[in-house]
Amino acid sequence: MRSKHLILLMLMCLGSSRLFAQNSQFTTWGAWFHTQKLSEHWGYAFDGQLRSADKVDYLRNILLRPSVAYYFNKNQFANVGYAYVTTYGRTVDGDKTFRPESRTWQQFTQVNKIGASTQVSHRFRLEQRYLGDSADDRDDSYFAQRFRYFIRAVIPTRRDTNFSRGTFIALQNELFLNVQNKDKVNTHFFDQNRAYVAFGYRFSKKFDIEAGYLNQYTKAVSSGTVNNVVQLALYTRL
Repeated sequence: MRSKHLILLMLMCLGSSRLFAQNSQFTTWGAWFHTQKLSEHWGYAFDGQLRSADKVDYLRNILLRPSVAYYFNKNQFANVGYAYVTTYGRTVDGDKTFRPESRTWQQFTQVNKIGASTQVSHRFRLEQRYLGDSADDRDDSYFAQRFRYFIRAVIPTRRDTNFSRGTFIALQNELFLNVQNKDKVNTHFFDQNRAYVAFGYRFSKKFDIEAGYLNQYTKAVSSGTVNNVVQLALYTRL
């Protein structure tokens, strides 16, 4: 019953952004997420992502995000990391633009089971954003802080208490809130929300692949945008 409630809640998040959006886009994202334990308590993680511009016209974002992890136990761990994000754009005249962003971030993750086989992860992240100038002739760099709450459920299509191989459904939602210098971002406490549903296959406890639809609602100063994303993601664990 709890799994059904979780699915219903996430589907509501997936559709709610359409009520507020004024603009829409279609993009594709590719992602690789890797975690590796080095000892009982220490490990590291890395994810790399490529994201297209609207209508897959060009590569808009490259994201690289390494971190160090400390495991309190098998269900609780913390990370401290760095991220580098590039944003490429186009002006109305067709000129290319580029904006770099560096981030330092801290997060805590709690992993639980619902029922016999559904795994649910709660992630709390605080990130410090250092955005560079949007053009060589502009002085518009700034610093801001953002809080992110992420929840993800992996639901095997067959009941399995020790899920190590087979198909699964992934549901997740992530909320972004501007907690410092919001006037530099979009003047709002709310920044964006990402709701996601995917179908995947677990080859082993070390490797998953999934493909799905991500609905990203981003708040601007006076409008909102829904980004309809087709995403392919790989997960590796050592």
